[in-house]
Amino acid sequence: MQEYRKNLAHPWHGVSTGEESPEAVNVYIELVPRDGIKYELDKRSGLLKVDRPQRFSSYSPAPYGMIPRTYCGERVAEIMASATGLTELEGDGDPLDIIVLTEKIVPHGDILMTARPIGGLGLLDRGEADDKLIAVLKDDAVYGQYDCLSDLPEDILTRLKHYFLSYKTGPDEDEPKCKVKTVYGREQSHELIEAACRDYEDLIGD
Repeated sequence: MQEYRKNLAHPWHGVSTGEESPEAVNVYIELVPRDGIKYELDKRSGLLKVDRPQRFSSYSPAPYGMIPRTYCGERVAEIMASATGLTELEGDGDPLDIIVLTEKIVPHGDILMTARPIGGLGLLDRGEADDKLIAVLKDDAVYGQYDCLSDLPEDILTRLKHYFLSYKTGPDEDEPKCKVKTVYGREQSHELIEAACRDYEDLIGD
């Protein structure tokens, strides 16, 4: 059993971004809509850990996770700074977040899937660039028809925005901790993935 665990790939470092990146990327799923607990990858061990119980009624509207071998550092922050005019921004220091739209029920996290990024939300989380890419599961029978965020029904985009604006905010808090500063399409999401890959190379080295 110890040998088995030792040979498992680390989801952040041991899995490629994807042979077709940035058009299609590997996604490590941490959280699914039914989860009443917020799970996230423990970056040191590679295990999925409990981040916090979901104290409020905000559940992820779709499978949510991160893109392997990416990092939100200087280059990612520069993209948001350029788009918003904000200065002295930093990346949030985590792998690039991504939510994957699919008609299928994904029963649990700690799995890999392939998804096509179609856009994203430039989220500012307490002064840090914390982009949330929006993707569709590759070959999905319903969402696979969408190629860009502008193709997506407005109600779905509104639901995604609401989740990311509210998932860290309690009912007694007047000001949300997160703000959506930009909304962008497929080409910009590809640019962000490439920037996050370069930030990862700067962090980890060859």
